[in-house]
Amino acid sequence: MKWLKLSFKAGIFSFISIVITIIALYTHAYLSEPIKLTAIGTYSLYDMNDELVYQGSAKNKWVSLDDISSYMIDAVISVEDKNFYKHNGFDYLRIIKAMINNIKNGHIIEGASTISQQFVKNAYLEFDKTWSRKIKEALMTLNLEVHYDKDEILEAYLNTINYGQGCYGIYDAAHFYFNKEPRDLNLEECLILAGIPKSPTNYNPVNHYEKSIKRAKIVALTMYKNNKITQEEYQSLFKENIPIYAVFSENNLNTLMYYQQAVKQELEDIRGISDEQIHSGNLKVYTTLDLNLQRAMEESVNKNITDENLQTAGIIINPHDGSVMALSGGKDYRLSEYNRALFSKRQVGSTMKPFLYYSALANNMTSSSTFLSQETTFNLGDGQTYSPKNYGDVYGNKEITMAAAIAYSDNIYAVKTNLFLGVDELIKTAKLCGINENLRPVASLALGTSEINLIDFATGYTTLASGGYRRNIHFITKVEDENGNILYEYEPDYDLVLNPNYVYILNELLTSPVKSAFIDYNVPTGINVASKLSRKYAVKTGTTDTDYWVVGYNPDILMVTWTGYDDNADFPVEAGLGAKNAWLETIESYKPETHSWYEMPNNVVGMPLNAVDGLPTTDSSKMNMFYYLRGSEPSYDINITQKED
Repeated sequence: MKWLKLSFKAGIFSFISIVITIIALYTHAYLSEPIKLTAIGTYSLYDMNDELVYQGSAKNKWVSLDDISSYMIDAVISVEDKNFYKHNGFDYLRIIKAMINNIKNGHIIEGASTISQQFVKNAYLEFDKTWSRKIKEALMTLNLEVHYDKDEILEAYLNTINYGQGCYGIYDAAHFYFNKEPRDLNLEECLILAGIPKSPTNYNPVNHYEKSIKRAKIVALTMYKNNKITQEEYQSLFKENIPIYAVFSENNLNTLMYYQQAVKQELEDIRGISDEQIHSGNLKVYTTLDLNLQRAMEESVNKNITDENLQTAGIIINPHDGSVMALSGGKDYRLSEYNRALFSKRQVGSTMKPFLYYSALANNMTSSSTFLSQETTFNLGDGQTYSPKNYGDVYGNKEITMAAAIAYSDNIYAVKTNLFLGVDELIKTAKLCGINENLRPVASLALGTSEINLIDFATGYTTLASGGYRRNIHFITKVEDENGNILYEYEPDYDLVLNPNYVYILNELLTSPVKSAFIDYNVPTGINVASKLSRKYAVKTGTTDTDYWVVGYNPDILMVTWTGYDDNADFPVEAGLGAKNAWLETIESYKPETHSWYEMPNNVVGMPLNAVDGLPTTDSSKMNMFYYLRGSEPSYDINITQKED
């Protein structure tokens, strides 16, 4: 009896607590400033010349519910939130049902977000699944529901939702896909559009027509079950193919949205600028975008990488300040919104080797230090062995210089160097240069077996390209509010983390892959594009079974590119030349006022020697200039090039 009384009192207390909490939440929502509906995402992006290049959803025409087909309204409500006009922002019965179904299936098979919640998530919040984000979503949904009626919320949803192909809002979607006003859409067209937001990449009819129709039929079934269409209408649907208009603007860059994504990510990380300001605040965001380079990168990729399933990602950086002049996360944002430059990690192959060879130079090896290039099995201890192979199983079977090892991308030389130094040295250099990835201390790390994100990797290369200064990779120079008040301004922060003498020697070594002096038992990896280069570059390629990288730079520009398949299928050997040409044509399109190379430090001297073995030679066709820290050069009686004091 006593237990029953305690339970009754606990129940009464819990009930009162819940009521008080609900009242408090609604009171807070009512007293809070209403969130905006019509100014969603109207931040404007400007390029390096302060020219407007993107204006969020502000470019979209806002359409009232009265000017939208009733089929569209009924389709959206049926498939997304059939109780939209009955709940207060949360469909509790649907939430309970979804939880039960998900528990039964052992994984999430359905959600229970209402249209109000979806509007808040899409317009104001990121898609992370943290508790703080869920709490913020709930509070903003209450705010929405107490300040606006259902028609206003539905209208805002239809005018801001992502319909794929860069279309945000029903006006853009109706015109892009069907060349119609929203009021003139027929039933089948409305079903297709209503099905897209669940997965804009997979369910838009330009990318995946069959998938979009399958999804549209699901939408139609929900309309039929909700008595929004008759049985005769339902059974008559999709008997013939639906014409898709989809005319793209000639001036629209298909990769520009990847750059915009990167800007938005950086914007969200800036302290002092809130999520609400970003998503509802008419911000002016000034960036480091060079639109000509962005266009050149897109055009060169489309020209040279013709396999429609091959994907690419690339970034172009100004080494002087770390500003990102162009970025692509894929071949075409309309076909795939996944930004590989921001989010993917891939094995970097031999493009890891320059960080190894800086370590070698800093630990008393020189540009002409030799190792025997031959097929080798390394004893790693504890009964473990490692037998790396050179590309094509080509070996010199003789001593070769570090310069030759770079020219041919000799794997045996690289692993010998890594083990000779100790595997931690490469990791230390990578970290110094700004590569944040957790690298494994193994012999094969020298061959790029670790997976690294493109921007993370490019940060490391910027340190080499800048002469040893670690730069902050950045996209944004300034942010202003709608009244012109400066909310943020980028402040450079440079750290000299590498020895400039060794960086200079390394950068000279990285010109080896395009030099004919190294044509011997093997050919340099970049010799097939060398004749097309009008300027001097440090160049390195990297190949794994599934990935192909090209990195090249001089003091004015750094470009890092990756090419491969999303499903990790083997990279076709014949596609390597196309990837090189795409890099070459893009980087050559950049026209600085003066063509520059790195100034030789006072402590560095140069000696002309045989490119492959590092010995004196009188054959000018085999001669290469080797650079050394003063005092470490070989004691050959030949002319030494040095900077005059």
